[in-house]
Amino acid sequence: MDPLTGVDAPVDAHLLAVRDGDRGPEVLLSRRAGDVYASGLWHAPSGHVEAETVVDAVVRETLEETGLAVDPADVRAAVTVHHRPPVGRARIGVFFEVRRWSGAPRVMEPDKCDAMEWFALDALPEPMVAYCRAGLDAYRAGAHLAVHFQEPGDPIAYDPAVDRLLLVSGAAPEGAVRAFAERAVGRITRWADVSWAREESRVWRADGAEGGTWYVKVHQNERFHRREVTALRGWVTGLGEAAPRLVAADDTLRAVVLTAVGGRSLHGAALPPEQERTVFHRIGQLAASIHHGGAPGQPGGGVLPVGKLERHLDGARPHLSPGDEEFVRSMVESAADGPALPLVPTHGDFQLRNLRWDEDSGTLYVIDFERSEEGPALRDFVRLSDSWHGRPDLLAAVMDGYGRPFTPEEEAQLTALSVLDAVSGIAYGTAHDDPELVERGLRTLARLRTDHPTAP
Repeated sequence: MDPLTGVDAPVDAHLLAVRDGDRGPEVLLSRRAGDVYASGLWHAPSGHVEAETVVDAVVRETLEETGLAVDPADVRAAVTVHHRPPVGRARIGVFFEVRRWSGAPRVMEPDKCDAMEWFALDALPEPMVAYCRAGLDAYRAGAHLAVHFQEPGDPIAYDPAVDRLLLVSGAAPEGAVRAFAERAVGRITRWADVSWAREESRVWRADGAEGGTWYVKVHQNERFHRREVTALRGWVTGLGEAAPRLVAADDTLRAVVLTAVGGRSLHGAALPPEQERTVFHRIGQLAASIHHGGAPGQPGGGVLPVGKLERHLDGARPHLSPGDEEFVRSMVESAADGPALPLVPTHGDFQLRNLRWDEDSGTLYVIDFERSEEGPALRDFVRLSDSWHGRPDLLAAVMDGYGRPFTPEEEAQLTALSVLDAVSGIAYGTAHDDPELVERGLRTLARLRTDHPTAP
């Protein structure tokens, strides 16, 4: 017992070994067996913290129960659960996420465990220890702290009819946004913050009490909100199932509720070459659908966005290599004399992180329309072009799906738009301490200078 607080609460360390499966993230669970607590129920590898730190405890228990060797540096705090079982004293459960290890999992203590398997986080097995299920549900919801106080007579096994899990505020949006979302789709029982790390707009996944999943987004400014709502109410509807549907919008909160789409993000995805070509062909088809989604494009408006070039060069200059600035100015000046390109609906941030691929159905989805506006169609190939660099087969697949190759005039404008986007990214990344954005801009400039060796 703590002499200062008078609290006597054992501490448990739980392992959430997580890997990416065919249908999303999977977690390693074992089935308890023999003369032990909760025999026959599935549970995460775990144990009491002894004369050690909680990190040392989870590393030790992982090796003892699963045979996996984990470096303490790879242990990540996931969620802490204040738990009280139906009988006995309350305890603290510290759940740790681990995504790197050495070895293959196997049953190491057959007198306490008779099975060990991987399960999708959205298809957990039954029966399962309610304490463990509470930690996993809190983890899935993005919560960092939860309370799970069971009542006398409650079963040890998880039963949704007596689910005692209470998420402590932190994962969900503020009250006005929660109320707006629940007016649109009904009571929401689980929230998970799935915002992109560098974006100021916020996004949550919301699971309804009676089933169903939606996404709730609060835009960082009124302009982005207006752009996304206008696109979702307009040309995006023509994409059908390839895009989310707008359920509700609140201009005061700058918030929207969207239907969920399937698939997995193509950002960082490793696909076999043949499947990559299929996906990039679909990307070309999707780009064509976007660009044909409004009224026929009107010529004369496709002017290069050079108004902020000097300011962006000032911000990027400390990172530029000798000759970069001259190259940027040369590419922009040469394209500025070209013909104006038609204006069409554009996504505005058409890159792999905003594209989702469902391998089973062969469906490609596109999300995030807050940068959507009318512009030259080439605008949507600027950030995508880095993904086919060095892969002429992928470029050919995109063009085949799009229905035509770029004209020489479009090639010149694509280069100019790419150098402008690169300089803008370097300047923004420098100002907002985003090294990945800086590196991407520098990589784009280096690639384009290699492709245009005769330019200054």
